[in-house]
Amino acid sequence: MVSIKGVRSRRLTSGALSVLAIGLLATATPAFGADKPAKPTIVLEHGAFADASSWNGVIEELRADGYPVVAAANPLRGPANDAAALRSVLDHVKGPKILVGHSYGGSVITVAGANDPQVKALVYVAAFLPAPGETALELTNKFPGSTLPDALDPATFTLPGGTTGTDLYIKPGKFHHQFAADVPARAAALMAATQRPIAQSALEEKTEVAAWQDKPSWAVITTQDLNIPVAVQRYMAKRAHAHSVEVRASHSVAVSQPKTVAGVIERAARATR
Repeated sequence: MVSIKGVRSRRLTSGALSVLAIGLLATATPAFGADKPAKPTIVLEHGAFADASSWNGVIEELRADGYPVVAAANPLRGPANDAAALRSVLDHVKGPKILVGHSYGGSVITVAGANDPQVKALVYVAAFLPAPGETALELTNKFPGSTLPDALDPATFTLPGGTTGTDLYIKPGKFHHQFAADVPARAAALMAATQRPIAQSALEEKTEVAAWQDKPSWAVITTQDLNIPVAVQRYMAKRAHAHSVEVRASHSVAVSQPKTVAGVIERAARATR
């Protein structure tokens, strides 16, 4: 027979564990739980042919240094649409924020960060920094060096209303060399299998606004990039007066060198506090 004292003891223990669990959850997701985070929240936006897990190594580095982090899901449908989706995330995150975009994600943060006083800085990681009226495709072709067109695998999609379009993938057999040459082959194979396609129209859509025109920006420039030529990255970073760091890396620098990328993000965060 169990005594009343024993039951109370167990209830107290259960309650204490519940409080502890809630506390741990709040610690794990401070961007959504804290009213005034001690440090700005880092909001990460992935690009084409990737997903939010491509930031995993960077997230680990940032969280180890006490930064709250959110890695958003990018629909990859077009800068205006994707910026609206990202803004819904930004509206849910309290306090100052640093936006970080990889590849096409740079186009998205360029739009989403405009006219938002809580966005304190932009960090572009092997990314596009488009000016109003420019497209990602136009910028890619501004200087020679991209071998992406030959690696693409187009696929037609049909929306419920009957509208059709084209999604772009990277061919699995070419993914490692094209997108992630400095990532171990086994990891690159997983990335290829989980890649998310981008609508071809997204690369042809003009950017409407550019947050980097009135916000400080940083750029990680990848010198071994086969997607966005290094000359293009340098041109965009110089035009934006971005604080630039050149890294000998493939387009997937966030995967191959997460500590370096996190270091640039933290530098931007410290400079804007």
